[in-house]
Amino acid sequence: MAKHTIILASTSPFRRELLSRLQLPFLTTNPCVDEAALPGEHPQDTAIRLSEAKAQAVAANHPHALIIGSDQVAYLNDQIFGKPVTHDNAVKQLRAMRGQTVSFFTGLCLLNSDTGHAHVRGVPTQVTFRELTDSEIERYLQKEKPYNCAGSAKSEGLGISIISKIEGGDPNALIGLPLIALCDLLKEEGYEYL
Repeated sequence: MAKHTIILASTSPFRRELLSRLQLPFLTTNPCVDEAALPGEHPQDTAIRLSEAKAQAVAANHPHALIIGSDQVAYLNDQIFGKPVTHDNAVKQLRAMRGQTVSFFTGLCLLNSDTGHAHVRGVPTQVTFRELTDSEIERYLQKEKPYNCAGSAKSEGLGISIISKIEGGDPNALIGLPLIALCDLLKEEGYEYL
C-alpha cells in the first residue's frame, strides 16, 4: 500500500519551513477559509475549528492524503490579537501586550482524506512581553515588520528581544505548527516519518 501524500493546508512560509524540518515530502495548498471568529466563540475553540476547516477545505481535491491544518489565536482576557496587517494595528497590539502574559493557542488537525478521520489537538503557549517603551515598539516594528503574525511578534526572529518568557510544551507551536503534536498524530495514523 502506497504512503499517503502529506498536504499542508497553508500558504504560510513559517508553517512550510517548520514542516520541512521533519524531512517529509509534502505539498502545500491554500485552504481559502474565512478565519473570522464566530460570535461568542472562545479563542481556543476558534483555533481548533479553523484548523479542522482548513484541512477539510482541501480534502476533496486531495484523495489518499494526510492533510495538515493549523491555526493560531493570540488573546489576552477578552481581546484577540490577530494578524495586524498594518503598522498602526501592530503598534496598538504591542502597546496592549507590553508587560502582559498573552495566551497563544495553536489548533492542529491531521485529516485522512480517505477515511475522513480527523485527529485534532490544541497546544497552548504563554508569552510574557517585556515592558516596552513606545520607541522600542516603533524600532522593533521598523526592523522586523511582523504584520502577518498573530500578536505582531516573530519569536523566531528579532521578536524574541521583546519577550521576557515563553512557557509551553512545543516551541514550534508559537511559530504556527506544533511539530511534537504533529509527530504524535502521524504515528496514530500509521505514517512512518523516521
